[in-house]
Amino acid sequence: MDPRIQVTVADITTLQLDAIVNAANPTLMGGGGVDGAIHRKAGPRLADYCSRLGGCETGDAKITPGFDLPSRHVIHTVGPVWTGGDERHEEELLALCYKRSLRVAMDNGVRTIAFPAISTGAYRFPAGRAAEIAVKTVTETIRKRDEITVVLFCCYTQAAGDLVRARLKALDEAHG
Repeated sequence: MDPRIQVTVADITTLQLDAIVNAANPTLMGGGGVDGAIHRKAGPRLADYCSRLGGCETGDAKITPGFDLPSRHVIHTVGPVWTGGDERHEEELLALCYKRSLRVAMDNGVRTIAFPAISTGAYRFPAGRAAEIAVKTVTETIRKRDEITVVLFCCYTQAAGDLVRARLKALDEAHG
């Protein structure tokens, strides 16, 4: 397993890293879950900054300052809404969220980054499949580059953390 990849159970808004990733909605103006928590903790300057970005397409990512958060930056990515996975390419779009977030991170000097479980809340992406996509995509992406020194999968519950750890272990064994 890549030692740069770690799993933690924590509130992502408390992490002091170069960047945290926000599971945003297309307006980037805040909402529920992780998105709302990040906006509340970052303060009103985040919404003001986001209002000038013109939103964000599903699968894309945009960076902002962290404002009142302990992290220097927030990388906002819009995950897909799960509709069954067949017709709307949800799996590919979710992988793209991780790839684009890492690309934006590397392009902006981010070396330490934390991801929440993108699309698994209100967007209803199945947690196990989402964890598998996240682990595989992040592992493949950072394997090719060395700018990122720490990737934290920040899970809100122990069960979610165990799910990500199991996917990391399975991937490691498959490449073992």
